[in-house]
Amino acid sequence: MSDRKKVRAESKAKAKSKSATGKPDKLSGKDYEKELERLHVELVKLQQWVLDKGLKVCVVFEGRDTAGKGGTIKAITERVSPRVFRVVALPAPTEREKSQMYVQRYMRHLPAAGEIVIFDRSWYNRAGVERVMGFCTEEQAKAFLNAVPMVEKAMVDSGILLLKYWLEVSSDEQTRRLEARIDDGRKIWKLSPMDLKSYSRWYDYSRARDDMIAATDRTYAPWYVARTDDKRRGRLNIITHLLSKIPYEDLPREKVKLPKRQKRGNYRETDHPFRYIEEAY
Repeated sequence: MSDRKKVRAESKAKAKSKSATGKPDKLSGKDYEKELERLHVELVKLQQWVLDKGLKVCVVFEGRDTAGKGGTIKAITERVSPRVFRVVALPAPTEREKSQMYVQRYMRHLPAAGEIVIFDRSWYNRAGVERVMGFCTEEQAKAFLNAVPMVEKAMVDSGILLLKYWLEVSSDEQTRRLEARIDDGRKIWKLSPMDLKSYSRWYDYSRARDDMIAATDRTYAPWYVARTDDKRRGRLNIITHLLSKIPYEDLPREKVKLPKRQKRGNYRETDHPFRYIEEAY
């Protein structure tokens, strides 16, 4: 059995306990960390396989504000090499970039052999925030939706494995998360004027999401929707699914043994007054 099939089987074997409401019970922090540790091991195996076989993987994360894109990406990347797993989160386009073909600034970030590139929002900005907030015209948005399947077909035909995730959060949970940001000094940077405007246009975003998925959901580049009201379960489900969609195996490794350290010889400790930081803890 391949590693990805084994991961899927193990995840399915861990049946969700149901509460009286029929919903899964809240996942404890201990159980979450245990499962995440297991999946991190698999992500490292995937990393080594991608490097060894020269695979090119592109993962797109989209969703409403607070859907959990950043937390999911952090969970994926916290135990792997940033040289293999590259995260791309582009700022607003410059004046020069605005004059380019729309997808041009994204294309230069696509993976080369041995890379997994994760887009924290992507070219689909045009179908979502730009369309809803009036940063592009309806004609531009529709032209994008007509053209992007051909662009993604070219990506796939070039050997890129493209995975697209839409993180789905409910309106009640989005409200709870935004309110939690207001008085939390660790999260206030996540609450921009644009977030507040976006919050008021829930159904405009719903229509934009529906149009986007209907126009760009293709067999060669399908959309996968993940429920993320429960952030912990959402992250574990997404990582498990991602691992199942990329064929990989555990490569054989030589047994590691630390070599002996060299002898001191004529080395003497320096008398330079190092500026040690204050040890406040």
